Amino acid sequence: MKRLFKRLSGLAVILGLLGLVAWTLRPKPLVVETGRVARGHMLVTIDEDGQTRAHDRFTLAAPIAGRLSRIRLHEGDAVSPQTVIATISPLPIDAREVARTKAEIESLEALRKEALQYVERAEADHEQTQRDVVRYTDLQRQDMVSRQTLEQAQTAEKRAAKEVAGARFKVQSAEAEIARARAGLISIEESQEKSSRIVELRSPVASRILRILEPSEHVVTAGTPVVTLSNPSKIEIVIDLLSTDAVKVKPGAAVSIEGWGGPKALRARVRLVEPYGFTKVSALGIEEQRVNVIADFLDPPVGLGDGYRVDARIVIWENPDVMIAPASALFRDGDRWSVFVIEGGRAHRRPVEVGHRNALEAEIIRGLSPGEAVILHPANDLKDGVPVTSR
Repeated sequence: MKRLFKRLSGLAVILGLLGLVAWTLRPKPLVVETGRVARGHMLVTIDEDGQTRAHDRFTLAAPIAGRLSRIRLHEGDAVSPQTVIATISPLPIDAREVARTKAEIESLEALRKEALQYVERAEADHEQTQRDVVRYTDLQRQDMVSRQTLEQAQTAEKRAAKEVAGARFKVQSAEAEIARARAGLISIEESQEKSSRIVELRSPVASRILRILEPSEHVVTAGTPVVTLSNPSKIEIVIDLLSTDAVKVKPGAAVSIEGWGGPKALRARVRLVEPYGFTKVSALGIEEQRVNVIADFLDPPVGLGDGYRVDARIVIWENPDVMIAPASALFRDGDRWSVFVIEGGRAHRRPVEVGHRNALEAEIIRGLSPGEAVILHPANDLKDGVPVTSR
């Protein structure tokens, strides 16, 4: 009996030692960082620096050669219509200058006619958009068109109204230029004795002085820019994008303005993707083809002026209810995307079908379910079935 007890005791010790060795040599779980799959709202944006710009701006130039008086106003001052901003004492000029001024007046008259035609076209477009809004409103009440179609028609009507206002502003500017040129011609055609008549540079509309280009008194030539005026209530954003990104942006796209100095982001909307590009050299010395995208503020840009830097995020795709996984969990597995899913404490490779992506998230079309844990930044040596533990 004692011999049997000793054998059993020895066997138990051996089994215990073997178990201890197996426990010691067992593979340790790999520590990984994890994320969760969930359904939610997803945006795909193009992020780029932008700059504010006065929407309605024009430059007052000297209509004749003469001595410009010192401008007493300052940059930022508000001026009302017909406010005298500067005066010019004309210099004696010859017949060639008379002919040149008359030709300039004819050119300005042609520009005025062109501006009037643009007003008529803009008003016709506006009337059409108003009719579209009325029609789509009736159709939407009958559930024959979507709410989005009605909102697009309303946005188009607002945009057309702004185009009409801008066109009328151009007509006013052209008429003011003609008036100044004619005033210069009157001074030119006067006799030498009467050539001392003062030519006044007046503001054509209520505006604000944006820049004074010639602040000091001195002799200027005809056409010299003197002061730039703008409407302070109309500020737009200019965002220059790579041409490959600009083709993805459509008028009406939502824009979030950040990094402008305020406590929260401002809303804006794309009004125009300019139809021409330009070459710009990057900080690395690489020539890039860029395109300007123009956006209008939807929120009042309190404190923003002309030439202020902003960060713009242009939305090119969004969906309020999609399956979302962290983009850092994806890796290429041949010609397809895969992730590592944690199941039962082990990592399991799983192929997935990916839709839209942004810097942080990816749309999962199939392959994952809400609530599943995936491994972020999977290492190259991570294998299928390896035990893992999250941090």
